[in-house]
Amino acid sequence: MVETSTPSWRFHHHRLDIKRWITTLFSSHKTLFTVLWIAAFVSVFAWQRNIVDGFLIFRWAAPGREMPKLRNVAYNLTDFGGVGDGVTLNTAAFERAVSAISKLGKRGGGQLNVPAGNWLTAPFNLTSHMTLFLDEDAVILGIDDEKYWPLMPPLPSYGKGRERPGARYGSLIHGQNLKDVVITGHNGTINGQGQAWWKKYRQRILNHTRGPLVQIMWSSDIVISNITLRDSPFWTLHPYDCKNVTIRNLTILAPISEAPNTDGIDPDSCEDMVIEDCYISVGDDGIAIKSGWDQYGIAYGRPSKNILIRNVVVRSMVSAGVSIGSEMSGGVSNVTVENLYVWDSRRAVRIKTSTGRGGYVRHITYKNLTFNNVRVGIVIKTDYNEHPDDDFDRKAFPVLEDISYTSVHGEGVRVPVRIHGSDEIPVRDVTFRDMSVGITYKKKHIFQCAFINGRVIGTVFPAPCENLDLYDEHERLVKQSTSQNVSDIDYDF
Repeated sequence: MVETSTPSWRFHHHRLDIKRWITTLFSSHKTLFTVLWIAAFVSVFAWQRNIVDGFLIFRWAAPGREMPKLRNVAYNLTDFGGVGDGVTLNTAAFERAVSAISKLGKRGGGQLNVPAGNWLTAPFNLTSHMTLFLDEDAVILGIDDEKYWPLMPPLPSYGKGRERPGARYGSLIHGQNLKDVVITGHNGTINGQGQAWWKKYRQRILNHTRGPLVQIMWSSDIVISNITLRDSPFWTLHPYDCKNVTIRNLTILAPISEAPNTDGIDPDSCEDMVIEDCYISVGDDGIAIKSGWDQYGIAYGRPSKNILIRNVVVRSMVSAGVSIGSEMSGGVSNVTVENLYVWDSRRAVRIKTSTGRGGYVRHITYKNLTFNNVRVGIVIKTDYNEHPDDDFDRKAFPVLEDISYTSVHGEGVRVPVRIHGSDEIPVRDVTFRDMSVGITYKKKHIFQCAFINGRVIGTVFPAPCENLDLYDEHERLVKQSTSQNVSDIDYDF
């Protein structure tokens, strides 16, 4: 038999050897001096590394990650008088920094580093060719007193404030007519401190529409990545009439209840956008694609188009994971939503519109959707009757067509599909392929339809509504529907 374990006497022998080696090493004064010299050098190096802004900070912990230099010129907020104590108001420091960077456009722009700390500020504007970089423990805090928030005109495609007539509050971080803007970091945080705003909204004591956390308008070549956005007073991230926008690796948080209208990301009349690798848990829609409100959106005429949403995890107990509308009067087209996971939510994916909106929602592709504990999985609603005023066109009917759902799976879903078209707003050319959703109710009409035409290809569970044509896996017609206008919508469950 072969002995595979090491005898105890060998461990004892090794311990004796180690003791002899240590004794020999420190018996040499020269070797001892060398060790002490190395230790002293390391201590001095660490001491130098921990001098920040003229103050000595002694730390045993390893220093944080160095902020990369992403532009030719980089500043720290402290260079402009910033104080990260959570009490000092840093609006002037941010404004001075942005002003300095605005002069660097011909040199490739500038970078503003926000180091670790709590940086209280009122709203401030960005400039073109700018990178705002937040360190890992950096928190930009929005002051929660509305008197510091400037008032702005209503969005031209909305005609009024979304909540109140007239002017609206601006955003904490704002930009207009910009090019080449980056907001990124080591997952630092922009915190809107929205609790006071939510309370005043519920008490109906605000005279103007609340402001978003971050709003970029009429701009192009925007990248927002690797940060956390939380507790916005209103919509969290609102790109408005922008082109070429990349949103990646964001964490967006707000309480899942009692935080009204805290949408995560709201692309509004935007073109050529990617939203990917994000986690969103908020008090309204996780993502809501928009393009203007009734007659004002029709007149403004800027669609949202060419938008890719992928690899996103969303929770929305109040509204939906990913929505289109209800403000979609400028049109929405060429949208792909893929690899989406929606959990513990009221709805998963929703299209919402109504008479008066006009516009269209077309060429919408959903792929690889997973629902976990969702009340209603797929929703199309055409009677979302909320209007800016009474002057909307009663004959402005939106067009809904070419919408497909492929590879839809999940469990714990009460109603997997509820598509509620109408005689004036039918839903056309809808396709379902490869669907299997575990349901919590065994009622007959849980795949609900009204005024819809389209097809089911291959196996779909639960059984689809009678409004849809049935095809086999090879796309050969099996049964053609004869009741596309029938309604089996049941809002009682």
